[in-house]
Amino acid sequence: MSGDAGVAVVDEVPGLVDGTPLLKVRDLTVTFSSRNRTTVRAVDGVSLDVAPGSTVGIVGESGSGKSVTSLAALGLLGRRGVEVGGSVEFDGADLLHMPEDELRAVRGREIAMIFQDPMSSLNPVLTVGRQITEILERHRDLKGNEARDRAAELLQSVGIGDSLRRLRSYPHQLSGGMRQRVMIAMALACSPRLLIADEPTTALDVTISAQILELLRLLVAETQTALVLITHDLGVVAGMCDTVHVMYSGRIVESAPRRALFAEPQHPYTTGLLASVPRMDQPRGNPLLPIPGSPSDTLPWSQGCAFAPRCTRRVPESVGCPPPLLHVGSRAGRHLVRCVNPVPSP
Repeated sequence: MSGDAGVAVVDEVPGLVDGTPLLKVRDLTVTFSSRNRTTVRAVDGVSLDVAPGSTVGIVGESGSGKSVTSLAALGLLGRRGVEVGGSVEFDGADLLHMPEDELRAVRGREIAMIFQDPMSSLNPVLTVGRQITEILERHRDLKGNEARDRAAELLQSVGIGDSLRRLRSYPHQLSGGMRQRVMIAMALACSPRLLIADEPTTALDVTISAQILELLRLLVAETQTALVLITHDLGVVAGMCDTVHVMYSGRIVESAPRRALFAEPQHPYTTGLLASVPRMDQPRGNPLLPIPGSPSDTLPWSQGCAFAPRCTRRVPESVGCPPPLLHVGSRAGRHLVRCVNPVPSP
C-alpha cells in the first residue's frame, strides 16, 4: 500500500489475507467536482482485501465515504463530475477499467449489492416478480415459468410466505422489512461470490433486523460468499464481522480483527464511537460520551489528521503532516492505525 505524500511507504494493507483475495482494493480515490470547479475528495486512498467466506465491516459516521467506496468499486457513480482512481480487482480483473458491457455481466451474477433504501432502489412501476425474473433472464438464461418458479423460491428462502402471490405485488404494497427481503432475494438470485450490503437494516425494527442479519450470516457460512457490510451500527459489527475498517473523512483510520478492535481500540475516533454506544454493563444513569463537534469539522488530509479538530488527544504533530496507516502492537492480532497519538492499550 502506498503511503501518503511525504510519508514513508507503508506495506500494511487493511484486511490482508493469505493467498489471493477475492476483492483487492488499492489506493481507491473518488473526487466529485461541480461546475464552479469546487472539488471534494470523498474517498482518499482506501485499500483493503476481502477473502472468500469472510465478512468485512466498514463503519463510520454519515459522510465518511463508506457507501461511495462501494459504489465506486462497482462503477455505479456515473461519469459526469466524478473522477475515480486506484484499482479494484475482483478475482484478478480490474473493475475500474473493465468495458461497461463486461462490468454489467459481472454485476448481478458475480457481485451483488443490497442498497440502503429498498423503496428508492426498487422500481415502483414493476412487480417484485418482474424485477427478480429480469435478473434470472439476463444472467441465468431462465424463461417463463422456470424463472417465475425460481423467483418464488428466492422469496421463500428469505422468509416471505405465499411467495407466488407476492410476486404480483408492487413495492409500495410491501412493508419495509419485506422490501428489504426482496432486495436480498434479488441480490442472491445468481448466487454471487461477493455481496455488498449497504446499511441493510436501516429503518427496520429490531426483530426484522435480527432476521435479516441471520440470513446474511447463514449465506456466508453455507456458500462461502464474501460479504462486505457497510454500517454505522457497532452492535451489528460485533456480531457479524471478521475484520473491521473504521473510516473518517474518506480514509481508513483504523483496521483490525473484530476482537482486537473492540478489546483495544487505538484511534481516538474509534474510542469515541464506542463510548457513544449505550452498554448493558455500565451503571444506570451513566451519561453517554458523544464525539465533540460534527463530521464537517475536519482538516484536509494534506494538512494533517482530518479528525484533529474534534480529537481529545490532539498534539502539535497532528497538524502539518498527514499521518500514515501503521501497524501498532496489539495482543489481539493485526492492528493498523492512522494516528500520531493513539490511545494506549489497556
